[in-house]
Amino acid sequence: MNVKTIYDDGELTALLFGEIDHHTARDIRLSVDSEIEKHHPTKLILDFRRVKFMDSSGIGLIMGRYRLMKLVGGEIVLCNVPPHLERIIALSGVRSITK
Repeated sequence: MNVKTIYDDGELTALLFGEIDHHTARDIRLSVDSEIEKHHPTKLILDFRRVKFMDSSGIGLIMGRYRLMKLVGGEIVLCNVPPHLERIIALSGVRSITK
């Protein structure tokens, strides 16, 4: 699995690593969604520090978590995004809905 989740004081942090593509995005989504449903955090932090590659599946992953967090009354934050991924995120328009 390409994610480790940590819940603390209303915040859920998802430490992402490796590659985020069609094959890995599903497992990440299931893991993160399960933790969101379990804890109902006020903030979801997606930490991209160790992500080496991401395709459009990663954008879908972010968008889906954004919608889910809106349903539970929370927000989503992207952090430690490497420059090669920031460009993809900015071009997709996702940056405008996240912090």
